[in-house]
Amino acid sequence: MGLSEASGPRDTQVLLASREIMELKRRDYHMERPVLNQEQLEALGRWGPAPGALQWRTWLQCSRARARALLLRHLPVLAWLPRYSVRDWILGDLVSGLSVAIMQLPQGLAYALLAGLPPVFGLYSSFYPVFVYFLFGTSRHISVGTFAVMSVMVGSVTESLAPDEDFLQAPNSTVNETARDAARVQLASTLSVLVGLFQVGLGLVHFGFVVTYLSEPLVRGYTTAASLQVFVSQLKYVFGLHLSSFSGPLSLIYTVLEVCWKLRQSQVGTVVTALVAGVVLVAVKLLNDKLRRHLPLPLPGELLTLIGATGISYGVGLKHRFGVDVVGNIPAGLVPPVAPSPQLFTQLVGNAFAIAVVGFAIAISLGKIFALRHGYRVDGNQELVALGFCNLVGGIFQCFPVSCSMSRSLVQEGTGGNTQVAGAISSVFILIVIVKLGEFFQDLPKAVLAAVVIVNLKGMLMQFRDIRSLWEANRMDLLIWLVTFVATTLLNLDLGLAVAVAFSLLLVVVRTQLPHYSVLGQVPDTDVYRDVAEYLEAREVPGVKVFRSSATIYFANAELYSDTLKQKCGVDVDRLISQKKKLLRKQELKLKRLQKEQLQAQAAASKSTSISIDVNTSDGDIQSNNVEGSKAKVSTENEPEDTAATGQEDADAKAPGRSTLEALGLPQPDFHSLVLDLSSLSFVDTVCLKSLKNVFRDFREIEVEVYMAACHAPVVTQLEAGHFFDASITKQHLFASVHDAVVFALGRPRSNQASPVLATKL
Repeated sequence: MGLSEASGPRDTQVLLASREIMELKRRDYHMERPVLNQEQLEALGRWGPAPGALQWRTWLQCSRARARALLLRHLPVLAWLPRYSVRDWILGDLVSGLSVAIMQLPQGLAYALLAGLPPVFGLYSSFYPVFVYFLFGTSRHISVGTFAVMSVMVGSVTESLAPDEDFLQAPNSTVNETARDAARVQLASTLSVLVGLFQVGLGLVHFGFVVTYLSEPLVRGYTTAASLQVFVSQLKYVFGLHLSSFSGPLSLIYTVLEVCWKLRQSQVGTVVTALVAGVVLVAVKLLNDKLRRHLPLPLPGELLTLIGATGISYGVGLKHRFGVDVVGNIPAGLVPPVAPSPQLFTQLVGNAFAIAVVGFAIAISLGKIFALRHGYRVDGNQELVALGFCNLVGGIFQCFPVSCSMSRSLVQEGTGGNTQVAGAISSVFILIVIVKLGEFFQDLPKAVLAAVVIVNLKGMLMQFRDIRSLWEANRMDLLIWLVTFVATTLLNLDLGLAVAVAFSLLLVVVRTQLPHYSVLGQVPDTDVYRDVAEYLEAREVPGVKVFRSSATIYFANAELYSDTLKQKCGVDVDRLISQKKKLLRKQELKLKRLQKEQLQAQAAASKSTSISIDVNTSDGDIQSNNVEGSKAKVSTENEPEDTAATGQEDADAKAPGRSTLEALGLPQPDFHSLVLDLSSLSFVDTVCLKSLKNVFRDFREIEVEVYMAACHAPVVTQLEAGHFFDASITKQHLFASVHDAVVFALGRPRSNQASPVLATKL
């Protein structure tokens, strides 16, 4: 009984092992086909150039269907609003819209101060762009409006072009805030119009791909540095200080130094107000996180803090008793549209382009995240157009440039938002505040708004954790993150972005200049070839060397490719060619010397056979001359034999065998064929073509035939267009796969040909 129980598990293991073997055998595949080079593959597959689609013809077509399609593409609300399910979606959109509006109200007031503008313009920027996006946007969940990074970029422009020093009043050197604010509003609104023009123009020409040059590490490093800029810019409101306006490189450092220098002048009441507001905001956020499952909606901590701070400020009189700076007059109602100032375009064009790209990058990245999560598609070019119209229309109504906020977008999604109707509801709520309720916030302390801004920076400041994760995952991305952060922190937001993009592109070039080169070996019993340094079972095929680069070959790395190829092959190709040429040159000189000696010998022989005739000769002289003549005749008869012998020596010197490495006494490579795996090539340029031709020439000089393998069809087309194929390099040297090339090479013996540069006839 015990024996049977013990044998049971063993039988089960044997049965499982046999099943695994049977399963593996079922997965095996066997295929028989001839070795295919490029010519045979094109004939077998009936290759031909793909028919080019004339896109411009469709652009010029005019029909009712095309007009309707264009209208629905550029005005998406007409496509999704008729299919809006009121019964299923209205409740979620209503709750979501009110929740976002409750957040947008304090953030709009706070981010306006961040942009260097009166708080009411933050409310305008929370209304007009949001409603415009409802009409033109394709994302259902992002919350368009004021955003800290965009606001600080705008603030750097307004404070540099309209600093406080330009509006000092003569008697007491105080700042004329009315004139200063008017100038800054004009700058911000003109900047918004210019940003909108850039975004609409780029979107209409389908230039949305420009954001692909902003990688995720770059964007995260940039927003982290921008959050640091935001934090520093709010210190003057937290401590109640009056600071100088710094702009340009190192402005952040100068601001921090001035804050430290003037720290003794801080207003105690302002500091206490900011600290209390910050503690309350953090406590409410922690409470929301803890009670997330039990609360139908998150507690509106920011709105409650604003209402409570406004009531306390009004009741206690913080401005008059403790010197706490408050928001001041908030006019009720909307402002009329104002035309932008074209004279400012030249001063703002660089900053406008940077803000346009950064704003779109933030919006499209968030939009794609939510689209993937909820299973719908976001049109990048239409998003660029929609964001452009938001800024263009907003600029006419004195708004500053906007983008989308991550915190509000998460709230809009988390509270049940389904469509852009949630954004429209939030804009209507903001409109009510602007028209009727704005004046109630006149006594709101600016320190509370600064606390709102700083507490909302938590998410972006937590991105410092990227340093550790990128160190473990990809140190090149970490380098991009660090360079972007340092450049943006020290050089300001506009120059920092330019440096970050330039460095990121330069790093791409450097990485393609330093690819991974490998010699490939065959995995046993397969047609798979892998790096012999990484795969222990991969073995090089005797007589055949297979070489591969992990990057495409172009002008920046073509020379490195050739040098590494010669190094990896284990043969000093250049030295071997040099020695061969030197020996051939010696043979040629020896041949010339032999020819010269032959000519000299012929000249000497001709002199010895010359006969002088004397008229007064006797019979004996005549007889003696006849004897000499006969000797001369004999010598001239023997002369062709000597010439023939010398010519035979010359022919032997010129014989094909005499020019081979073996005949010259030089070492031969331990392989007779070289296969270049070109599967990584995505394009070729003229430098690549010349480099490949040189590889063929050099290795044929040392009696190694070269083959290419696994070229993609577009690369083959480019090779043909560059006249790469000729009499010495044909398509028969290009094979469908590495294994095809190796099998063909194994069937070719080592060639000892007279002119190694000529192609082996295939």
